Amino acid sequence: MASVYNSSFASPSADAHISLGVDDGNLGGLISNIAGGISGWGVAITLFAMLVVYDQSKYIWNKGSIVGPSFKIPFMGPFLQSVNPKFEEYIGKWNSGDLSCVSVFHKFVVIASSRDMARKVFNSPMFVRPCVVDVAPKLLRPTNWVFLDGKAHVDFRKGLNGLFTRKALEIYLPGQEEVYDKYFDKFVEISQTEQKGKPLPFMPQFRELMCAVSCRTFVGHYMSEAAVKKIADDYYNITAALELVNFPIIIPFTKTWYGKKAADMVLIEFTKCAAKSKARMSAGGEVTCIMDGWIKSMIESKQYLDKLAKGIEVDQAEKPATVLREFTDYEISQTVFTFLFASQDATSSACTWLYQLMADRPDLLEKVREENLAIRDGDRDTRATIDMLEKATYTRAVVKEILRYRPPVIMVPYVAKKDFPITDTYTLPKGSMIVPSCYPALHDPEVYPDPDTFNPDRWITGDAEKASKNWLVFGTGPHYCLGQHYAQLNLMLMIGKASLFLDWAHHVTPISEHIKVFATIFPKDDCELVFSQRPK
Repeated sequence: MASVYNSSFASPSADAHISLGVDDGNLGGLISNIAGGISGWGVAITLFAMLVVYDQSKYIWNKGSIVGPSFKIPFMGPFLQSVNPKFEEYIGKWNSGDLSCVSVFHKFVVIASSRDMARKVFNSPMFVRPCVVDVAPKLLRPTNWVFLDGKAHVDFRKGLNGLFTRKALEIYLPGQEEVYDKYFDKFVEISQTEQKGKPLPFMPQFRELMCAVSCRTFVGHYMSEAAVKKIADDYYNITAALELVNFPIIIPFTKTWYGKKAADMVLIEFTKCAAKSKARMSAGGEVTCIMDGWIKSMIESKQYLDKLAKGIEVDQAEKPATVLREFTDYEISQTVFTFLFASQDATSSACTWLYQLMADRPDLLEKVREENLAIRDGDRDTRATIDMLEKATYTRAVVKEILRYRPPVIMVPYVAKKDFPITDTYTLPKGSMIVPSCYPALHDPEVYPDPDTFNPDRWITGDAEKASKNWLVFGTGPHYCLGQHYAQLNLMLMIGKASLFLDWAHHVTPISEHIKVFATIFPKDDCELVFSQRPK
């Protein structure tokens, strides 16, 4: 066997007599050759692969034990689905588990679907705060009160509570009725004169109506009708800019850019209104709107503080319920803008569904009509009062049922201020978004039998009123909606008055009952109606 051994198989480097051919002078050339073999594309691909692995690893770590895709599309996640959200996909997420997740770009989002999970988020201010979306501070302004947290937020709210008392809501009714008178005539003119009796999608008209009612309630007659129309037309851009997934920065000619321009215009108009209200309230004018009421409270607070500063003894009866500082016109504008932000899309949605459902259920509409004529002692021209509206129990049931059946707010985004142990087995990472959902609690068959049926009687003869824990239409906890009673009374006034002065027919299409998501929910066909004047 030794004769076949080939000594040439030994490595040349094992022979000390053989040079490697590499000296100090050639070392640089060797490194250069090695580096030259690694292309720029190779570096880029390697870095990209590392980033993909990091992105996936972070998502899997954040996901933990909750329901969600096993892997995410690198970086973007389900971004394309988020741009054009489908209601059926939300239903799928809600049905998948109490907690489920997605990750879109840098956002890790957990959806709290069950009633108890949603309530836990709403009632955990130590761990979470409302976050809206990245671009919201740029539109509403970072100094806006809605971005306050903790005690600062609580204290600010105290100064606003008096604007939504029963006494205050009574003051706003005449202005609201004026707007409804005008727009009801407009609806008839559109249907009978412009459309020649043919159906028209009325959702845009309802958005304008609710914007006009809100502006009259918030700023009275300080704003011109042209300005109201401009805000109503442009507010669509604000809504589009504040969608859950959008550009976090403002780039010209994008949704956020158009939204910012519209928001700037709204703030300018409200600032003008604040200056006018201050002048009128200082001259002793009567309160006719929310802005008047707030400014009057500021004036009374200043008078009280001035007396104290001068050492004048003040009777406790003269002390304002809440002592306010004096806010600038711009600060007042920002706050009133948040009222419009909170109400515009939600009330537009409820309004649209109300007209559609009442047209589809003439038996229910007739009950509303009879009740509203009765509380006015048979005279439909009698102006509404709070006492009257509180007697309209069936109309109230219709409004509550529309808010349950088609809740205007289906979810509310929050952000974790710190790691949030939301269950015994899952902790939400700091900085993540968590979205408590309202829709599932309002469609729980154990609480609301046959939940996908519109049935106002459940609020009169059923047990719906007892299900306060499921009634998440206006949220709960420290950030519950200040204007919840205003919103319901306003919708009662609207549909009650419409039942007396208008007839309307719904042109049903194959997608009338299908839901589209645009900040809130609307019929996919935008509610095709024909209005006509109702004879006395």
